[in-house]
Amino acid sequence: MEIYEKLKSIKNKFDEINSRLTDPEILSDQNKIISLSKERRELQEIVEAFNEYEKVLNEINGNKEIIESSGDKELVEMAEIELKDLHKKLEELEEKIKVLLIPKDPNDDKDVIVEIRAGTGGEEAGLFAADLYRMYSRYAEKRGWHKELIDINDTGLGGIKEVVFSLSGTNVFGDMKFESGVHRVQRVPETEASGRIHTSAASVVVLPEVEDVDVEIDPNDLRIDVYRSGGAGGQNVNKVETAIRITHLPTGLVVQCQDERSQLKNRQKAMKVLKARLYDMKMQEQISEISAQRKLMVRKGDRSDKIRTYNFPQNRVTDHRIGVTLYNLDSIMEGELDELIEKLKIADHAEKLNEVGRGSK
Repeated sequence: MEIYEKLKSIKNKFDEINSRLTDPEILSDQNKIISLSKERRELQEIVEAFNEYEKVLNEINGNKEIIESSGDKELVEMAEIELKDLHKKLEELEEKIKVLLIPKDPNDDKDVIVEIRAGTGGEEAGLFAADLYRMYSRYAEKRGWHKELIDINDTGLGGIKEVVFSLSGTNVFGDMKFESGVHRVQRVPETEASGRIHTSAASVVVLPEVEDVDVEIDPNDLRIDVYRSGGAGGQNVNKVETAIRITHLPTGLVVQCQDERSQLKNRQKAMKVLKARLYDMKMQEQISEISAQRKLMVRKGDRSDKIRTYNFPQNRVTDHRIGVTLYNLDSIMEGELDELIEKLKIADHAEKLNEVGRGSK
């Protein structure tokens, strides 16, 4: 069994780490101790499950020997009953081990940069983008996350052309990563006298925040422009040039920040967004390569896909990636996203589990 050999390999690695952690040379290096201890913690649960798995296998083989060689009828009957229970336990352990073998997304624990842009639909699209911004803000508040506005370009009529903000807290990317894509809304605009339903859209991009070690940027590749803040977000700071626009010349990426009164803080925020976008470009290239080999159900790299429809007249929201429809749109727009995100996680988990299962054959 390929999965059994993989588990043996993991156990050997675990034993090797234990041995290295007693090496005087390793014990004198704090960084190596931290690194090895972290690796050990990540493997420990799998190894414990594998030890239990081997124990049950040995008990199964022992009961089979009793059934095949014992002349004691009562003992054979007891062994057969116990064998059924052991096989059931073995199946449960196999499923548990498959789950433990699913590779963890290294970005799940990271904070995020969220970008929301109004799409097709004119002023109604801007209003919908503002609704999405409010929805995610309320969701972050309920989760106890910290939200920080980076840049906003409003329509002046209550809508938003574009907004960029960060969210920090526990497992932020792990919960928000499924929100990237095109969100479509169907509702009757307040200005529509005939009561006709309009369809408009907004795009959402969720990027994991990255550390300096994740993305290296050559200062010579940057063009930095300083200008005066403008619009509703900058009325109190537009007397001096504090807004920052950074252009990454090799890729043409442009980011800007005008939310802070300090030029330095705006520059720091803009660099944070630039690093996240560059890291995302690298990740999207990898995802595209994977997608060419097999279909990914939830973790698609193509953001042009319409991922979700919000139908206000029917109080309905449909996630098209997993075919789930909920009739609680009013509460979802108030930030009650837990049920929907949990269903997306389950679908993603099931797909990963299938991949592990295929790999074990």
